[in-house]
Amino acid sequence: MTSSPAQLSLQDAADRLGVHYMTAYRYVRLGLLVARKSAGSWQVAEADLAAFIERSATERPSASSARRHSAPWAERLEHRLVAGDATGSWGVIEAALTGGADLDELYLDVIAPAMRAIGERWERGELDVALEHRASVIVMRLIGRVGHRFSRRGRTKGSVVLAAPSGETHSLPSALAADLVRQVGWEVSDLGADVPVASIVHAAKEVDDLAAVGLSVTIAANLPALRDALVALRDGVNPHIVLIVGGQAVRDEAHARELGADAFAPDGRSLVRLLEQVASGDIGVRLPG
Repeated sequence: MTSSPAQLSLQDAADRLGVHYMTAYRYVRLGLLVARKSAGSWQVAEADLAAFIERSATERPSASSARRHSAPWAERLEHRLVAGDATGSWGVIEAALTGGADLDELYLDVIAPAMRAIGERWERGELDVALEHRASVIVMRLIGRVGHRFSRRGRTKGSVVLAAPSGETHSLPSALAADLVRQVGWEVSDLGADVPVASIVHAAKEVDDLAAVGLSVTIAANLPALRDALVALRDGVNPHIVLIVGGQAVRDEAHARELGADAFAPDGRSLVRLLEQVASGDIGVRLPG
């Protein structure tokens, strides 16, 4: 039965679609149909059902591969993450891969935008921080299931250390970047978040064939820690190591150089491109002055 003029039970939604209840439930778990639980039952808004029907008209199996590839996976993943639905979130990941998404696109065009949208909703006060943290935990589990696919056999190009300095609690950016960098042939030592300066330096010294260190900062208040880490790495490790910074708190290339870095990577794709330049010798350390 209909719960309210604007809400449908999942059974009502299935009836409207002309499918079995379990088919409609699968749509929900894959992030295709937006639904929310209320008093233990799935509820579908009339507007969300209408949007699903409209999308289905352009994403039917006979559609081109390009159209399937352009499905709104990030939005679908965001819905499942906010709902705390780990199984449904994995279903979206599987559906995106089946729909033609490459591994780097899965990270950069599906997972990263979904988490960015959730973070923005938290900043606007639309979501409690507990939901944002829960979503982050689910995503870390998702990339744990996908990460092995980024492994590449053969000779490596060298080693890279990735970290977020003291005060930074966001470890997801470096986790995503680590897999992307591994995929193109680098050994990666991902230290995670909130790493003391001395520990970053220690890790950099311990890594064989180190070519670059990448540091990420999302909160401006942690920029002094980033600057300290860059100074310590420049003084305490091989001076020819390339230092790369990124994250929302670093504005642009000029800001990165002002902080003491050699290069700026606003996203994972940029980081991979920069490391290719490091491997070819087209980019080196920043000259003094």
